Amino acid sequence: MLAETICSAASAAGLGIAAVTAYRKRFLTATRIAAYSLVPVGLVLTGVVEWVAGIAFKPSVWHGFGVLGLSWLLFMTTRAVERRSGTTRAERKAARAAGRNEAVAPAGSAPSLGAGGTAGPAAAAKPQAQPKPKKKQEATAPGDDFSDIEAILKKHGI
Repeated sequence: MLAETICSAASAAGLGIAAVTAYRKRFLTATRIAAYSLVPVGLVLTGVVEWVAGIAFKPSVWHGFGVLGLSWLLFMTTRAVERRSGTTRAERKAARAAGRNEAVAPAGSAPSLGAGGTAGPAAAAKPQAQPKPKKKQEATAPGDDFSDIEAILKKHGI
């Protein structure tokens, strides 16, 4: 009952401010203030204020929020463990897709990198392995990182 009285007083004060604003010939602003000031009375009349007050003062509602918080905590913990192990849902999905593609045709979709028609079935059967760059070589040769940039600059005469 106290909440309804406070909401009614706030609405009355807002309507008073809207009347003063309209007296100053700011009708658009006065209409907007009147609209905002009618919201608390509308919430009281629809029963939303009573419902919120009932939620705020019932212990069973707070226990429900506690259970929701616990479920969220468990969910986030499982996500953190999943990320630490390195097996995310996307990685598992990609591994399954790669396994299916590998079983159907290992080199069926690989393009031939040889000359026009010289690449035969033997070349298509052996997929070419791409060498992985070693971190130690990159660390020892920092000048190699800029060699392609230097070549482009020399080409343009810079």
